[in-house]
Amino acid sequence: MTALSREQLIERLVDHQRHPRHRGAMPDADITVGAGNPGCGDVVSVSVKIAPDGDRVEAATFEGSGCTISQGAASILLQEINRTHPSLSAVRGLTLEAHLDLVGRDVVGFRERCAAVALDALQGAVKAIEVERKLVAAGYSPDEARRMRLRAQSPDRRDP
Repeated sequence: MTALSREQLIERLVDHQRHPRHRGAMPDADITVGAGNPGCGDVVSVSVKIAPDGDRVEAATFEGSGCTISQGAASILLQEINRTHPSLSAVRGLTLEAHLDLVGRDVVGFRERCAAVALDALQGAVKAIEVERKLVAAGYSPDEARRMRLRAQSPDRRDP
């Protein structure tokens, strides 16, 4: 792939913000996790569906609001995830540096936290899936494990 110029990176980011890919609710998601950047109000929730083999992302979508960088970066990240269907361990291993390279480090500049919101949500979703699996392996039913995870994520939340 040919490296994009700074102008092309800006155009791509703006296009993804204006015409987001993989944006919307996923009713059959295995999990949805949100993340935010309190410094500027960016919010992104990522929904993940795990492939039948249990080790790969089959599909992922996002919903959110915020600046061009946060929403464009979310679209770029989810486009890549849906193109490559990475393993859960690969998602867990994604670095901020690699994500900034994907989005365009030059374009993001000092607003790395804005660009990282979707990555935080995606990795949070994978971690939550792994926590549920460990609880099931420890003898809890899948429903009990899910309720325990939800309580841990939101202490004020009542059992569903």
